[in-house]
Amino acid sequence: MQYDLAVVGGSFAGLSAAVQAARARRNVLVIDAGQPRNRFAEHSHGFLGQDGRSPGAILEEARKQLLAYPTARVVNARADKATAAGEGFEVTTDSGETFGAARLVLATGVRDILPEVPGLAELWGRSVLHCPYCHGYEVSGGPLGVLATGPLSLHQAQLIADWGDVTLFGNGQLEPDPEQMLALQKHNIRFEPTGVAELAKDATDGLIVRLDDGRNIGVRAMFTAPRNTMASPLAEQLGCGFTEGFLGPVITVDDRQQTTVPGVYAAGDAARAMHNIAFAVSGGTFAGVCAHQSLVFG
Repeated sequence: MQYDLAVVGGSFAGLSAAVQAARARRNVLVIDAGQPRNRFAEHSHGFLGQDGRSPGAILEEARKQLLAYPTARVVNARADKATAAGEGFEVTTDSGETFGAARLVLATGVRDILPEVPGLAELWGRSVLHCPYCHGYEVSGGPLGVLATGPLSLHQAQLIADWGDVTLFGNGQLEPDPEQMLALQKHNIRFEPTGVAELAKDATDGLIVRLDDGRNIGVRAMFTAPRNTMASPLAEQLGCGFTEGFLGPVITVDDRQQTTVPGVYAAGDAARAMHNIAFAVSGGTFAGVCAHQSLVFG
């Protein structure tokens, strides 16, 4: 094997895993396509010691620190194929290079399937958001919207009511029953059944929600819970098991971050239902430690 450990995905989970192997003086390769999920966000929040920094700046510094270890290497490419090979694995990139490794960590992330509302994609990560713990404080204290994508949006609206005055936009995806309406009223949440025709930025960096009936409603930000799908086919190619999460499938891992395929570990958004930077770093760190220990103890 060329490497003791290959990590696919060079964002928060992947770099955290790689650092552990590099500090154990193992040869570690990171293959990264440069498309982190949070690339649309200007700032990250709630990550200890890094509050308010851009995700890109944090990752740039993290990569620099990883490459200070002489046994670490980063390849800027997309991993297209992964297969078992002897007692290890081979990963082939979009440039045709193939790398061998005794262990794999999949930190490949997920892709958000955004609601098909005109204007929404252009505002994603800025004034259209998914995580109140990541971005809620910065838009708190005023009118907020929740764009329904399914039944989970009821819980999302109740949660976000701690940050502001919430309107839940059903948009044809949600029709609360009387019991659910009472739960919304308990949190002073208004329900708007009319469809959303468009989202547009206003003059103060907030949003104008244009409804199908011609009305406009102003909010400071819109939260929504898009469904997720795997950003990479590698886990499926390797035969890893999946578990249905809140918003889509996640790679099944055990209490040591190992997938259902021995020698393959997974971390980050692809391997847990709840997502933020701190969770990704934690999972990646543990995956790196456990992958290294498996090399030592077999």
